[in-house]
Amino acid sequence: MHIHILGICGTFMGGLAVLAKEAGHRVTGCDANVYPPMSTQLEAQGIELITGFGPEQIGLQPDLYVIGNVVTRGNPLIEEIMNRGLPYVSGPQWIGDHILRDKWVLAVAGTHGKTTTSAMLTWILEDAGYAPGFLIGGVPMNFGVSARMQGDKDSIFFVIEADEYDTAFFDKRSKFVHYHAKTAILNNLEYDHADIFPDLGAIETQFHHLVRTVPGIGRVIYNGDEDPLQRVLKRGCWSEKESFGRSEGTDWAMNEHDDGTFDVIFQGKMEGRVAWQLTGKHNRANALAAIAAARHVGVPIAQAARSLAAFDSVKRRMEVRGVVNDITVYDDFAHHPTAIATTVGGLRQKVGAATRILAVLEPRSNTMKLGAMKDALPGSLKDADLVFGYGVEKSLGWSVGAALSPLGEMASAYEDIDTLVAAIAKAAQPGDHIIVMSNGGFGGIHDKILKALA
Repeated sequence: MHIHILGICGTFMGGLAVLAKEAGHRVTGCDANVYPPMSTQLEAQGIELITGFGPEQIGLQPDLYVIGNVVTRGNPLIEEIMNRGLPYVSGPQWIGDHILRDKWVLAVAGTHGKTTTSAMLTWILEDAGYAPGFLIGGVPMNFGVSARMQGDKDSIFFVIEADEYDTAFFDKRSKFVHYHAKTAILNNLEYDHADIFPDLGAIETQFHHLVRTVPGIGRVIYNGDEDPLQRVLKRGCWSEKESFGRSEGTDWAMNEHDDGTFDVIFQGKMEGRVAWQLTGKHNRANALAAIAAARHVGVPIAQAARSLAAFDSVKRRMEVRGVVNDITVYDDFAHHPTAIATTVGGLRQKVGAATRILAVLEPRSNTMKLGAMKDALPGSLKDADLVFGYGVEKSLGWSVGAALSPLGEMASAYEDIDTLVAAIAKAAQPGDHIIVMSNGGFGGIHDKILKALA
């Protein structure tokens, strides 16, 4: 089959393209912006890329058009497809029908931690010899790619990051309802995606749709500390359930040690210890969920715990981009106040109270652009010593400087990246840790900071 993918350079659709190619299909695609690194990755797979959405692409005569959720009505190519009555389908539905149908799907959902938890789970299964396929919204450093069909032709297991964002312009259900998971992780749940969800209750409804798709022989592994998830499950659950967290009575718990290691407790019994380099309570909770999911497919708890000692995290999750003059620069994907707080707090726990943290933030997600979370920003950055914000007020519709003003003199805001970089370089001192947080490229600021520090 020849498929033509509209919006191919997004993380999810790019991963879909790789999977389709591995499955033996001819794959072409287009996007508004075709540039490295995604363009080079796809072209290396033999996938032809076209810049823009010109209606002349109809001349490729594919068997099916796969539509990404960045494509809207009014797009010239989709209008031509619809006017001619040509076959099209959403990316998540295509994945569900053509990649996941005969797989044991392990889906990782939640407002935060989906990518890291998916990567942990995939690595545990890989290390146990399960050779899973996977589609993750980031690049796990243990694998170097964000997607593959399977590590072995006989593997039936597939790990997928299960996003609650909507599917396509013609399908407003969350992506994850198409995956038909047998093992589902519900990591956490709070308000996000203000561009498509009016309130938290609307997101809870989508999560319950996910729960409804898990078969009776499946298992829902959920964070027992999260009231919204408790409400989701009270609506009905027809599968096995296991809880994890710090609340009394959870199936999965942990004993944490000062050196960052922790003991895995299952139903009151210590079953293994995780000794690794990752920081933060959020990562320990992610690990607990991944170990619980791996157990559902037969991986012993102690073995899963040992596997995590060799887990190398994910690109753009506290990734060290360089060290200059004893100043360490990190790149992190955090873009929601809760994620920002856990990321900065995790680094504070690692470096101690005496070491300075410089937090650099670009509010770039759709939710942040709408200003829905701006009042929560000062509290999320309380563990930093200096805060540098970036955002053009005319584009955002609100002032980053005003939002950060409760932090007083420790915060400053800029509308020009070069000016921002100069201010960071001037403030930085040997021994500092600079953490850059954005869900976009941030104008290549990491390399600019490192160059300025040098």
